[in-house]
Amino acid sequence: MNVTSKYSDTLKKYPFTLSDGELTEKINKILDNGFDKNNCQEVYKKLYSCIDLTTLNATDSREEVWKFTEKVNLFEDNHPNLQNVASICVYPNFAKTVREALTVDVKVACVSGGFPTSQTLTEVKIAETSLAVADGADEIDIVINLGLFLDGEYEEMCEEISEIKESCHGAILKVILETGALESAEKIHQASILSLYSGADFLKTSTGKGYPGASLEAVYVMSNAIRAYFEKTGNKVGIKVSGGVSTVEDAVKYYTLVKEILGEEWCSPTLFRIGTSRLADSLLKAIEDE
Repeated sequence: MNVTSKYSDTLKKYPFTLSDGELTEKINKILDNGFDKNNCQEVYKKLYSCIDLTTLNATDSREEVWKFTEKVNLFEDNHPNLQNVASICVYPNFAKTVREALTVDVKVACVSGGFPTSQTLTEVKIAETSLAVADGADEIDIVINLGLFLDGEYEEMCEEISEIKESCHGAILKVILETGALESAEKIHQASILSLYSGADFLKTSTGKGYPGASLEAVYVMSNAIRAYFEKTGNKVGIKVSGGVSTVEDAVKYYTLVKEILGEEWCSPTLFRIGTSRLADSLLKAIEDE
């Protein structure tokens, strides 16, 4: 088998057959049956613990990131009955700052690999990832090379992901599909399968930079790809919803889809994340109102 056919054959093992109408119907059915049951304080608390609290601004500085981390450090004192966020997500040059400032059991996550466009040399992506891990990153979020994927250059795209995965040296690798830039649900499915095949520990919807963010359709497709891959390989891969998730209602909808498709086991910080900063305050208010 040549290398190119290896990736094509992998996609053939996981066919995508849903029309847009069928996709919408299935999503609506899941939400109609499950949303009200999950729209409760217990789920709000669980969602808070699944947040990757994120600051990815051009104005970020060491001082600002240190203050951002201090708020996470103080959270458990102020809210002793709640579990803290899952991670703090920053640019790779701030990994060391977060690691030095952090005094609680929260992961350090870094966007890497030429985030948010992935338009740089593979060697630079590998070096940036390796340096972020050396500075204390527990998790790395990268974007697939969309140009290669859309041109059908699967071998080069997948090998790059695999090389970055190796440079993580045991850190968790989240692979961002940038679903808002893809052309169809089928493309999202294909990008999911190829990323899983290349060693992703998580699939992530979006960067939140420049393209539409997370959508119910994308999360439905990605969750089903993860399910199908798990059933064939036994590999459990997480899912991260990111890009424009700011309301409690939206968060509960995404949670409901993941719970129905992947099961209760996926509904914890180990396998489910939400990348956001605005949602944290909204969830806390909803919890306190209860």
